[in-house]
Amino acid sequence: MTGIPTVSVDGVPQPLPEGLAVLDVREPVEWEHGHIEGAVHIPLMDLPQRLADVPEGQVLVVCKVGGRSAQATGYLAQQGHDVVNLDGGMLDWEAAGRPMVSETGQPPQVV
Repeated sequence: MTGIPTVSVDGVPQPLPEGLAVLDVREPVEWEHGHIEGAVHIPLMDLPQRLADVPEGQVLVVCKVGGRSAQATGYLAQQGHDVVNLDGGMLDWEAAGRPMVSETGQPPQVV
């Protein structure tokens, strides 16, 4: 997709800068197994009904590999949000050793 603002994991400062929110658009089971701490979870299909839940300011949009988050980024940009897609998604985040948390009681992982 052209015109979608995109950043790689290497381009995301660690720790995340103040004022940068994370929006995770994966399905609930994916979220439960591992996500970025402090992220807001809104599955892609729920996004139109939950626009009011999208954080204010700059938002990093993530999914497993970057496809769903690219769709969400394009949609949210059309709605006037300041958004950027994480290219490579949570798979690249995990591979880079970036911190994650889990809701399952098990070590976080990307599924």
